[in-house]
Amino acid sequence: MALATGLAFGAAAASGLAVSASCSGQWGTIASALLAGARAGGSGGSGGSGGGVAALAPAKDADSLKDLLWQGFSMEEARKHADEAQSRALAQAPGDVLAELQRGNARFWMGTSVRPESTAFERRALISKQFPSVAILGCSDSRVPTEIVFDQGLGDLFVVRVAGNALDTATIASLQYAVHHLNVKVLMVLGHELCGAVKAAQLPKILLEKEPAQLEMALKAIKSGLGQERLAHLEDSRALDREVVTTNVKKQVERLTRDKGFMTKVRNQELLIVGAFYEISSGIVDFFHEVSGDDTVDLAVAVSKQPSRGVTSRYVPARNPA
Repeated sequence: MALATGLAFGAAAASGLAVSASCSGQWGTIASALLAGARAGGSGGSGGSGGGVAALAPAKDADSLKDLLWQGFSMEEARKHADEAQSRALAQAPGDVLAELQRGNARFWMGTSVRPESTAFERRALISKQFPSVAILGCSDSRVPTEIVFDQGLGDLFVVRVAGNALDTATIASLQYAVHHLNVKVLMVLGHELCGAVKAAQLPKILLEKEPAQLEMALKAIKSGLGQERLAHLEDSRALDREVVTTNVKKQVERLTRDKGFMTKVRNQELLIVGAFYEISSGIVDFFHEVSGDDTVDLAVAVSKQPSRGVTSRYVPARNPA
């Protein structure tokens, strides 16, 4: 059974635009031939001897190009493409995956996003499996669309979104699935500027108790980790907002390090855990509180170890998480 591509692919190839390198097999042959034929036609050539579009079919008009592209591809080819992409994803080191996230965010806030939209072939390949390299616990806030912020495409990120980017049974179970079954290389907690849930969690308990039961429970869980007494001296509202949000992120990262399965992968250098703060006003994501490598060998060395490039700080967790 085959899936047609439509005229957009043909128009792109005929105009000399780059064709995605991930479209392999017969698509690569067709696209190359179309491009060569278009170039030959543009220089006054007609036909030629055995090369270009003429090698596949006559291409005298748009209808000929359209017919040429309705050849489709098989599910076997799609599965092969998925297997190859998965192998490449699994071969990446956690530090390389984090670096790509940083590059993607830089593209976003600089206004040069590539917005990688998958072709029909790539979407078809994703039917058989998913192989994201990153799992992100982020906030439900509509202003923080994770894939856009990091300029990533379909199948690149495994995203768990909940108000206040806080851990509970469902969110930690989702992340455990991503780490142990999808083999993601980076596990991130992403907070953001002006988070409504974190702001609400700072209210007096007597006010929180007026909320619906589940919302009250969620806000009190966030509140318990904020250490508001420590933050009472901050008078600047923006500084307070950032400090409270990053404190919440750090607490969630620290909770993740209590998971023995996560930490086994971290110590085997198969996983990197990191916190992040997204500034809505600028689009920039800051990275901090990194947990990486085997910190159980020498505590002094672990404390002095530098974080990855682009990450401002490290966190050394307890040696034997419960």
